[in-house]
Amino acid sequence: MRTLVLLLLLAGLLGAQAQGNERLRAAQNEGKVVFYANITGVEPVMETFQKKHGIKAEYVRISTDKFIPTVLTEHRARKLQADVLQAPLPVMEILKKEGVVGRYVSPQSFGYPTWARDPEGFYQVFAIEYIAILYNTRLVKPEEAPTSYRDLADPRWRGKIVMPDPTSHPTTIAWLVGLRENRVFANDEEWMTWLRGLAANNPMFVASLGPTPDVLARGERAIGISMPKYLVTKAPAPLMWVNTPEGLFGSPRAIALVQNPARPNAARLFVDFWLSREAQGILAEQVGEYTLLRGTLPPIPEISRATVRPVRDLSDEELSRWSQVFSRIFRR
Repeated sequence: MRTLVLLLLLAGLLGAQAQGNERLRAAQNEGKVVFYANITGVEPVMETFQKKHGIKAEYVRISTDKFIPTVLTEHRARKLQADVLQAPLPVMEILKKEGVVGRYVSPQSFGYPTWARDPEGFYQVFAIEYIAILYNTRLVKPEEAPTSYRDLADPRWRGKIVMPDPTSHPTTIAWLVGLRENRVFANDEEWMTWLRGLAANNPMFVASLGPTPDVLARGERAIGISMPKYLVTKAPAPLMWVNTPEGLFGSPRAIALVQNPARPNAARLFVDFWLSREAQGILAEQVGEYTLLRGTLPPIPEISRATVRPVRDLSDEELSRWSQVFSRIFRR
């Protein structure tokens, strides 16, 4: 009986290996995989995938503010080149609603929190696009740096702040609303007063989180709203982050197949690899991402002491409404 059980287990393992080899050959025959993403600095992941599987991985970086119009235009014209998409969850939800993404539940997804998996199987959340206050260490001494989000409304920072445009950048809109909904401020009145104070400091607007560290590193502004990951990807730029007592908040990052990808086997293989511990370790250690796999913290000072929480996904109607509200507050 014991021998029979062992033979059955061995047969199952050999069958799974043969099936895996067949899928790999099918993916290799497709020649490549095309990945549209708003995430930066992921070249090490792409290179590792290509070396590991012998499949060319093409990475197309699209900023968050251009992601939806770019993908929807190509999709509606039936000219979408991507096989796999990665974007902040608010963006992914809009693309899901528009029928751009397809269902696929990767075997690797079961290593993530239950809440991170789309209940309908369209996407997988793998990280949080964590946002913090950054500052230029040549312009701001540690003891002089802001210690709270409330400090962003302090008049002493007038003309010294850079941030993504809160009237058009979905992640920033969701972050600002998330501060309100997560009780960083006592009530709506206090939150609105803070927003007006931040606006009165005449912050410099950039298109997304990506350009903010370069503005800081060049000394054009002293402090900014951005991601601590840039301490890794922009090293040795003179950047430091603030571990605010309120915690860090951000939009979950999600990955998904497109609907009916041109290279389905390569696309599934890429998603599986992206969600693996190997790839997530690269994202944490070399890209500075805050991933949802335990044991993959980025090499950023004090990050293990940070409380990082996802903000609620906003519908496209909510994003539009808050964009109009912030346009009135941050009049330009």
